[in-house]
Amino acid sequence: MKLRLYFLAVLFALSCTAKTNVQAQTETTEESVDFNELSESFLQNIITEKDTQEIQNVLANTTIEELAAALDTNDKRLAFWINIYNAYIQVILQENPELYDDRGSFFKMEQILIAGEMVSFAKIEHGLIRKSQWEYGLGYIRKWFPNKFERKLRVDKPIYNIHFALNCGAKDCPPVAVYEWERVQEQLQIGTKRHLEKTSEFNSETNVVKVTSLFSWFRGDFGGKSGIKKILKENEIVPTTKDIDIEYTNYDWNLYLDNFIEL
Repeated sequence: MKLRLYFLAVLFALSCTAKTNVQAQTETTEESVDFNELSESFLQNIITEKDTQEIQNVLANTTIEELAAALDTNDKRLAFWINIYNAYIQVILQENPELYDDRGSFFKMEQILIAGEMVSFAKIEHGLIRKSQWEYGLGYIRKWFPNKFERKLRVDKPIYNIHFALNCGAKDCPPVAVYEWERVQEQLQIGTKRHLEKTSEFNSETNVVKVTSLFSWFRGDFGGKSGIKKILKENEIVPTTKDIDIEYTNYDWNLYLDNFIEL
């Protein structure tokens, strides 16, 4: 009799443990965060003038491991970091527009808390989205020793289109769109074409095309001058890549926020 009661007690204990484990797993699943959706909501709240502090708190209090696990494809990382960069530009400069007076310091300042680490706009753009490019290397020189945060969360395959998606707050920056990872490639292509059509001017008599200075600052990302010409032709800015001369226009750095577009 005692032996039987003992086995019944053991079975009851095991049953309770199993239930506890299932409940814990369910709670963990329910509490998991869709960080791509969160980044989209971040921008949507800014556009509709809703509070974003709760979203910022979630981003600040996650871990590198949790964020890396959630952003498990290149497109997820591209869409997430573009949204995060553009959202924080709006948030910070709307509250403190005077920071833009010294743009060099502004972009390098570690002022964004994500996964327990303070990061700069330069880190997000050049480290995470451009895959550890040295910001002064024109797209030809990578950083030697990126830290753990950068190694774990950067994109695997950087693409040139991001330069026509990142909005740094200036009037000549591309407008801000909400990027969804499922169609981010399509959105980037559409955004690229629209921005190039807006900022480029081709003179068929002189065969000179005037383009945004972004092509000059990040020329390696575009494949050099030949790559730039190919991109211009693909986007129907020039009819051919042969005998075309390129001129870079001056960039308008005047602060210009709330510049949104749907893609």
